[in-house]
Amino acid sequence: MRFPRKILQGIKSQFDTREIVVITGMRRVGKTTVLQMIYDQVASDNKTFLDLENVLEQKIFEEVDYNNIWPNLRSYGITNKERAYIFLDEIQAMPQIVKAVKYLHDHYDVKFFLTGSSSFYLKNLFPESLAGRKIVFELSSLTFEEFLVFKGVKREIPAILKEKEQHKNFVAYQKTEKLYKEYLAFGGFPQVALADDEAQKKLYLKDIFTSYFEMDVRRIADFRQMSSFRDMLLLLMQRVGSKLDISKLSSELGVSRETVYSYLAFLEGTYFIFRVPPLSQNVDREVSGTKKIYFCDNGIINLFGKVSDGALLENAVFKNIHQHGKINYYQKRSGAEIDFILPDQKTAFEVKKRAYEQDFVRLKKLSEALNIDECYVVSQDYSTASGTILAQDL
Repeated sequence: MRFPRKILQGIKSQFDTREIVVITGMRRVGKTTVLQMIYDQVASDNKTFLDLENVLEQKIFEEVDYNNIWPNLRSYGITNKERAYIFLDEIQAMPQIVKAVKYLHDHYDVKFFLTGSSSFYLKNLFPESLAGRKIVFELSSLTFEEFLVFKGVKREIPAILKEKEQHKNFVAYQKTEKLYKEYLAFGGFPQVALADDEAQKKLYLKDIFTSYFEMDVRRIADFRQMSSFRDMLLLLMQRVGSKLDISKLSSELGVSRETVYSYLAFLEGTYFIFRVPPLSQNVDREVSGTKKIYFCDNGIINLFGKVSDGALLENAVFKNIHQHGKINYYQKRSGAEIDFILPDQKTAFEVKKRAYEQDFVRLKKLSEALNIDECYVVSQDYSTASGTILAQDL
């Protein structure tokens, strides 16, 4: 059974445009399923779905003259006499295909939909060869709202933050409290969410991590010190929500700072981690500032790292806020801090196990000093305090 994802609405709005649609994200987050759902919704018979991990389907594009690809596609029911819709799954399996995609896009009326597991490939190939021709959609593991859909739970969650604050419902909170704890512990990979047995969930999570390590890290990264890379992963899992001290990591691992930076760049490039910079009016300071680290999914960090309940909550909140755009954090020299800021929306969030009135008062004071229009305390436990949004409702 296929379940709808939030990303679908944005992609559907691109059906009639010329741009190539690229769906990227970490392995096993559901990109192929989303691509299949889009394929089913395209109202045309002149379409085909190709899996580029299939060597036979790779051969379609192995032509010196790219015009000769059309006769190869004819057996798949595709013609260039009218607009064609070509869906290419797992494009990282054949990175050289990008040149053919560019040529066909430029010379024919063809709409491409592509998926790729590793943005390390996508970000390095596409900006140069498909500049101005693509729209990229990033798919992550499930938000909690999507998680409830996968669990078969119907719940209306307001879309606007102010409404989330004003329309908290204790009965609805109680009904999904247990599910939110499951989400905090095991995360939102679709396969894991659909498993009922905890032991099975752990097996799936181990398999997802192994797949990432073998398919992305070993095949793509080509790191000389693979054991150091693995050890850094374990160290990072213990630092969720914390500021990264590159010098300390370098010392603990016995590798250079440059090596640590290369590891971090790879992990971020493949969507395994996210680094959140401090808020600054100076772009150079923001880029060079000490960044906080968060992970792609709670299930991964909870399986391999000794992580506090507070860190798991903060990581889950980050994942659910991340869908709204760029994120920063803020910290004064005195130590006063704001967990998350959406600078483009001028909105701030502070994460608490249970929110109290004084938490909002403190956050509001800090936010006003930064000219931030909205601020909310995100609470795991039910709270009627002013300015509070329930973590379940994000």
